[in-house]
This record gives sequence, structure tokens and C-alpha cells, in this order.
Amino acid sequence: MEDNAKSRMSADLHTRSGLSNEAVRDISAAATVLLADLFALYLKTKNFHWHMSGPHFRDYHLLLDDQADEILAVTDPLAERVRKLGGTTIRSIGDISRRQRLADNDADFVQSHEALAELREDNGTLAARMRVLHGLCDEHGDVATASLLENWIDESEQRIWFLFETLRRSN
Repeated sequence: MEDNAKSRMSADLHTRSGLSNEAVRDISAAATVLLADLFALYLKTKNFHWHMSGPHFRDYHLLLDDQADEILAVTDPLAERVRKLGGTTIRSIGDISRRQRLADNDADFVQSHEALAELREDNGTLAARMRVLHGLCDEHGDVATASLLENWIDESEQRIWFLFETLRRSN
């Protein structure tokens, strides 16, 4: 009886999406690593938001708060998409730190222009990684995940644009 119950519990974790097992495995794995990067970027953005200083403090503080909220808003739909496919996703902060590819910034102080430039680069990296995942979705015919990624790529490009323009020197 116990083995049968274990088998049912295990089977319940595998939601059927209509995609192949290979597609579920590949897309879930790539999306979970992307999710770890999103959490890393969210926390870095909040870190710089909390520790911003200088003559443009208010503008930068508000900009980074908005951007952090936008990044965080992607995490739940992405994790839920992985579950809809039948995969599993991150479970803890430790799991995030083992999977993330974006570097943390634990410096005691970062100049505002350096913080904004680092976030611009990280958002660019994130957008590029989303495009790679989009390509994987295209290979496997996962139009739903690809569709979500298209909007998130656009949002990443907007963050990059805002950070770029914020850093531009006026003549």
C-alpha cells in the first residue's frame, strides 16, 4: 500500500503538457536557471535601491524600486509555467545561489553610476538568456512559454533603455 501511495504522489508531480518528456526536461531546467537569475537580479536591484546615494538619489531610488518590482513580477508566472509543463523548480535561497549565473554585488559602497551600469549589463545578459530559452521553446513547440518570454524580453529591453539613458551624459 505504501509503495502504491508513493507512486501516486510521484505521478501527481508530472502534469501533462502535451510536450515530450525531453521538452519538459530541457525547458524546465533552462527556465529554472533563468528563475534563479531573476531572483539574483531582483535582490541586486533592491540592494542598489536601498543603498543609493548622491545628487540624483530620489530619481534613482524610485527607478530601481520600479525595476525591482517588474523583475519580481516575472518570477511567479515563470515558476508556475515550469510546473504546468510538469517540471519542478527552485525551492530555497540556497538553491537559487547554486543555480544563478548573474554575479552578486556585496560591496559596502557602489557609486550610483557604477550600480546603474552594472544593472544595465545584467539586464542585457538576462534578455540574451531569455532569447536562448525562447529558441529552445521554439525547437520543442512550446508556444506558451515562448509567448511569455517575448513580453519579458521587451520589459528587460525597457529596463536597459532606461538605465542607458539615465547614464548618458548631456552635452
